[in-house]
Parts: sequence; structure tokens; C-alpha cells
Amino acid sequence: MSPATPGSGTHTPPAAPDRGTHTSLAGPRPVDDELRELAAQEERLVLDTFGNDDACQLGSLLVELAQERGAAVTIGIRRGAQQLFHCALPGTSADNDAWIARKSAVVERYAESSYLVGARFRAKGRTFEESSRLDPDRYAAHGGAFPVRLRGTGVIGVVAVSGLPQADDHALVAPPPLTRP
Repeated sequence: MSPATPGSGTHTPPAAPDRGTHTSLAGPRPVDDELRELAAQEERLVLDTFGNDDACQLGSLLVELAQERGAAVTIGIRRGAQQLFHCALPGTSADNDAWIARKSAVVERYAESSYLVGARFRAKGRTFEESSRLDPDRYAAHGGAFPVRLRGTGVIGVVAVSGLPQADDHALVAPPPLTRP
């Protein structure tokens, strides 16, 4: 999937990123590889349906994973404007809710994960905050918010996590529960 051009409602191919490296949990790696991997995660996860029960099951799974890892996170799942699931584990605060709202706004605007959007800006040697021209109090292209995409429909919701470093927030919400074939 190609990135959305802000405000256009259309998709265009990404500009060729710089050939630098980014540091992830696995250490430094080429930017192109990171962008391809993040985009592939989204291509693999296209659902046929997503209802309230699905949101509850997914949210409960994310809570279990976070608790197993001892992660103090807040988890939110929305379909459109409706909050279908919310859980704030011990050690979190209202700030995590604000981060979820800001990361979710990026997913809703770009129809891609908040981490992928931020990585595309970083690959061009820019920051999202400086280059997007969006209010940083409303938008945050930091890892942890992932689109809920339906086959034949597109993005209908967001699964979001806040409380860890951005790569770890993304890793909690994207792999295993969301990237299984």
C-alpha cells in the first residue's frame, strides 16, 4: 500500500527515502527495509469483519500480552468514533490516553500505522512535527496505533497502545496478534 498524501484522499508512491539507517529493537537497519516491513504488516492484516466482540477479544489479548511482559500501557480500540475497548493498566496516567488520541488521529488521517507515518518522515530526513504542518497537540506519528482495515472497505478503526518507547508500543500492537497470516 502506498502512503496517503495528506489532505488529498489519494494514495501516491512514497518518495525515495534516504539510504540511512534507523535503530530498532534489533539494532540498526536500512531505512528501506524498515519501511517495507512496516508496510507489509499492514498489507497482511486486512479483515473481513470487525465487530464489538472482536474488539473485546483483541483488547483482552493485548492486555494479557502487556501483563505477561510487565508493561504499564493503556490500550484503546475504536471503530469510527465509538470506543469499543479501553484498559489502563497500573502505572499509566491520563497522559497515555492523550497519546492514544494523538496517535489514532494520525492513523485516521493517513490510513497507515502511526509508526509507519513517522518512519516515512524520518526516512526523508524530516520530523513529522516540523514537516506535516499538523497541530502536534492533536497528531503524533509515534509508534503504537495501527489501522483496523476491512477488505473492500478500508480503514474503519484503530487499535492503539501507549506507555512504552514507540518501537515497543508498535511491537505490542502489530505482531503477534495483528500480523498472523
